[in-house]
Amino acid sequence: VSMYFTLLRTWKNLALSPTEIAQKLKHFFRMYAINRHKMTTLTPAYHAENYSPEDNRYDLRQFLYNTSWTWQFKQIDSFADSLEKQS
Repeated sequence: VSMYFTLLRTWKNLALSPTEIAQKLKHFFRMYAINRHKMTTLTPAYHAENYSPEDNRYDLRQFLYNTSWTWQFKQIDSFADSLEKQS
């Protein structure tokens, strides 16, 4: 939800309505949730090295997400609707 307000400020010079920005943001997060698990897999060549400065051992980010983001998307839609009614 905070990214939506950040994008509203950042993209204010573009000819995008608050609803269009909401659609773009929701599409981004839906695709991120679908593809996040792919960032945690390592190629066999990566495992073949004896020394690695980054072995993802300390990466504790979540990698399985619910793709519907129901609460967040509902909040974004309500904010977009209220901003559309104001303008």
